[in-house]
Amino acid sequence: MDERQIFVGKKPVHLYVRAVVMAMDSGDRVVRLTARGSAIGNAVDTAELCRRRHGTIAAGLPETVHVRSVDIATEMTERRDGAGERGVSVIHIVLEGEGDVPAQDEEE
Repeated sequence: MDERQIFVGKKPVHLYVRAVVMAMDSGDRVVRLTARGSAIGNAVDTAELCRRRHGTIAAGLPETVHVRSVDIATEMTERRDGAGERGVSVIHIVLEGEGDVPAQDEEE
């Protein structure tokens, strides 16, 4: 089963929800959301909006969306000033869509 990875940053959450909808609409029913540092809250919000199918954008998701797994870790990255390393929190949220994707109404 293919898994699409979406990197979540500081942009508005609805953009990441739309990315999940587009991925699942194109056939990737398993999507991994990855976020680091202060963007972790956006990843959690995106996963919850998708899981609850909340809002007009999320209405384009499959009938049910489950959170398959959540992994939390710390990545060591080089400091900007070059003086050693520092830890950055990372979250991986795997969403799985089941069921049919609602048909898109096309305007003629």
